[in-house]
Amino acid sequence: MTSVPSVVQRMRDQAEKDAVPSNVAEMLEKAAQELEDEDRDLSVRVNSASSILDEISNDPNIRQHTRTEIWNLASKVESLD
Repeated sequence: MTSVPSVVQRMRDQAEKDAVPSNVAEMLEKAAQELEDEDRDLSVRVNSASSILDEISNDPNIRQHTRTEIWNLASKVESLD
């Protein structure tokens, strides 16, 4: 089973890669923070993070490999709900 901390760590690992543009890294960090916000219900956090990941995946300036990684992260996030 996928846990919030493991997904958050994968997001942060992806954000630190050299091939990831800075704006994408910032959005990955924002998605990670959304998931960590325990003041809100898990389903709300998952929806917020999913929305951010969807926005990233639609960025025409990211590499295909990065896009695939974002899709994998999105799948992991959706499995949290």
